[in-house]
Amino acid sequence: MDHRELDAHEDPTLALLTVEEAARRLRIGRTLCFRLIGSGELESVPIGRLRRVPVAAIPEYVNRLRAANKTVAA
Repeated sequence: MDHRELDAHEDPTLALLTVEEAARRLRIGRTLCFRLIGSGELESVPIGRLRRVPVAAIPEYVNRLRAANKTVAA
């Protein structure tokens, strides 16, 4: 693991993640992460030509998945 990966996992001051960092936190692949961003399921913001995922978007996405699962299971 290089220092950039370590920073993304341990630095609580980060406000934005790269798509790769967001995918790693969700334990999904980069391609699926881009698909979720493209469909609007996972929030992201453009910065110039870059695409970043707000740190808060990760738990929000997971919470929506959990809520949807509870609805289906009920």
